[in-house]
Amino acid sequence: MAEQRHSVFLIGMMGAGKTTVGRLLAQALGLEFVDADRELEARSGALIATIFSVEGEEGFRRREAALLDELTQRPGIVLATGGGAVLNADTRRHLKERGLVVYLRASGEEIQRRTRNDRSRPLLQTQDPRGRIEELLAQREPLYAQTAHLTFQSAPANPKRLLRRLLDEPSIRRLAAP
Repeated sequence: MAEQRHSVFLIGMMGAGKTTVGRLLAQALGLEFVDADRELEARSGALIATIFSVEGEEGFRRREAALLDELTQRPGIVLATGGGAVLNADTRRHLKERGLVVYLRASGEEIQRRTRNDRSRPLLQTQDPRGRIEELLAQREPLYAQTAHLTFQSAPANPKRLLRRLLDEPSIRRLAAP
């Protein structure tokens, strides 16, 4: 009987590098990469910003939780979650029980730098994006820490350096395709 391939689930704030690092990690491990936000947009036929404007954050979070319940059951993937995925208790439990959860941690300053020109992030469309980032970090940081099996500081401008650090971790290296 073949052993089931485990998955890696990347969590962290928007702009922490989950998508960029996730793609690189999936390639290095020979696993499939899935970006939850892009998958949600593809399935709904609408941009996340549109879902937010029509259904509000609550409607978006319902869709996100249902999708993540499904995706976390798929073996052998690297999954980049949305920054707020950890707000749902069931999603946190699914992530922790169904794969290896890696928290890519980034400072508020780094997140602001990476997202300052991105108009597709509904939660940052405010007069004070930096203040909003700090508010979101304060709310989510404990949830990220509680959910993660491993935490890595996101490298300021070098995703390949972070990839090397991830691949040096034995629990991640073991997931490489045979």
